[in-house]
Amino acid sequence: MKKKGVHSKCVHDGEIRDEQFGGAVSPIYMATSYPFLGYLPKRYPRYFNTPNQEAIGKKIAVLENAEAALPFGSGIAAISTALLAFLKKGDHVVFQNEIYGGAHNFVVKEFVDYGIEYDFTDGVDVANFEAKIKENTKVIYIETPSNPLLTITDIKAVAGLAKKYGLISMIDNTFASPINQTPLDLGIDISIHSATKYLGGHSDILAGAVAGSQEYMDKVFQKGINFGGNLSDFMAYLLERSIKTLALRVEKHNANAQVLAEYLQAHPLIKKVYYPGLKNHPNHQIAKAQMHGFGGMMSFELRSDLDAIAFQKALRMIKPSMSLAGVESTILMPSVTSHALLSAQERAEIGISDHLLRFSVGIENQEDIINDIEQAFKKVKV
Repeated sequence: MKKKGVHSKCVHDGEIRDEQFGGAVSPIYMATSYPFLGYLPKRYPRYFNTPNQEAIGKKIAVLENAEAALPFGSGIAAISTALLAFLKKGDHVVFQNEIYGGAHNFVVKEFVDYGIEYDFTDGVDVANFEAKIKENTKVIYIETPSNPLLTITDIKAVAGLAKKYGLISMIDNTFASPINQTPLDLGIDISIHSATKYLGGHSDILAGAVAGSQEYMDKVFQKGINFGGNLSDFMAYLLERSIKTLALRVEKHNANAQVLAEYLQAHPLIKKVYYPGLKNHPNHQIAKAQMHGFGGMMSFELRSDLDAIAFQKALRMIKPSMSLAGVESTILMPSVTSHALLSAQERAEIGISDHLLRFSVGIENQEDIINDIEQAFKKVKV
């Protein structure tokens, strides 16, 4: 059989056949207790091997072009388990400056107790990573496009650097999704997702995922069963259902975001737009080379004389909301949400101002999204 296209993979790979009734969708197996006499594998929810957990793992692995994948109960469960699977006391890891605020907080608050050293660096130039590598460095961790400034890091260059020094390379691939970006094809060892976002896509699932080679995923598995951050079977079922439409949704997100980015860039009330699909984005060419689409996420900075909170309150259709990547358009201020755990100085150092808004462009009609922004601007314009 010929290799399936991405839409077919989203729909069919990893599904569970309903052998009893012939239903068109995967059944849900909610049991938390399974037989052990004469049965292999011995199934237990914390071991990531219930039928629904196995099914969603297979689907994500196929989309990431990975040998294996594991579902977790949240994005931060996936991130923390992946990192600690390869780090121990005395080890060192290099992070790029711009990573998810929750991941940053996990590193600075928890690593000291584990005796793990770390450095943050500007992720735009791979030379910055190399300058931070020490004898005890074990991992390089990147996020591209990054949250919330949509910085683009050269994935292939970072993967090559990691291989040069014998390090494990990890990426938070959440903003791109496996539809827009497959980092393992570019040499990255481990790809991580907050599956709450595009993989779930409907703002009703809390989940995470880690994908990589079988060798590396065995290590993540061993750490995962001890930390207990597994995904429930019901959530695994919902996630598998949602991924069936992932490629369709992401294609619409991509198209809408490109139009909105160009509209906002030309708007007199906008100081700056951060979107890798814009030709004036400093890393547009790298994004073009390593991404299949530029994604549905962007950020923009309002003019300093505008009230960012008033603008968000004036929106009618676009929802000021804490998360992202749902079918609906949402917006938030990173300074008081995703990066609120950082100090004002830390936010300023990475370019997150109080007028910066992160915009998750949904799948609504483009003109309706634009009309909502325009009516909000009319209410707050000085």
